[in-house]
Amino acid sequence: MSEIPGDLKFLKSHEWARVEDDGLVRVGISDHAQSQLGDLVYVELPEVGADIKAGTGAAVVESVKAASDIYSPISGEVVEVNEILSDKPETINEDAYGDGWIFLVRPSDRAELDELLDANEYEELIENEDH
Repeated sequence: MSEIPGDLKFLKSHEWARVEDDGLVRVGISDHAQSQLGDLVYVELPEVGADIKAGTGAAVVESVKAASDIYSPISGEVVEVNEILSDKPETINEDAYGDGWIFLVRPSDRAELDELLDANEYEELIENEDH
């Protein structure tokens, strides 16, 4: 298992959120999630400008095994999507916490981040799932 970056917050459904220096929140799925899904073949990105709510589906990833909704860890406006994923969805498999990010949100309520799991809590969650 790869190291979980300490600056990330997580939903129990395996999405991560990273607050950038400009206050925007970058969202992706965990390395654990991509390894469970297997080789990703398609990513349905949210619309730029879309208003999304925390805990609701914002994107979809499809692997050779299944399609999975990607839930937003925070409410706000989608300001950017990772266009690379349209041509190379496997980028998520290769670099889940880096180049494999999915979308960027301008948060409407940053306090929602306080409700997410930190890296240690998330690690505990996936360890318990694996047993």
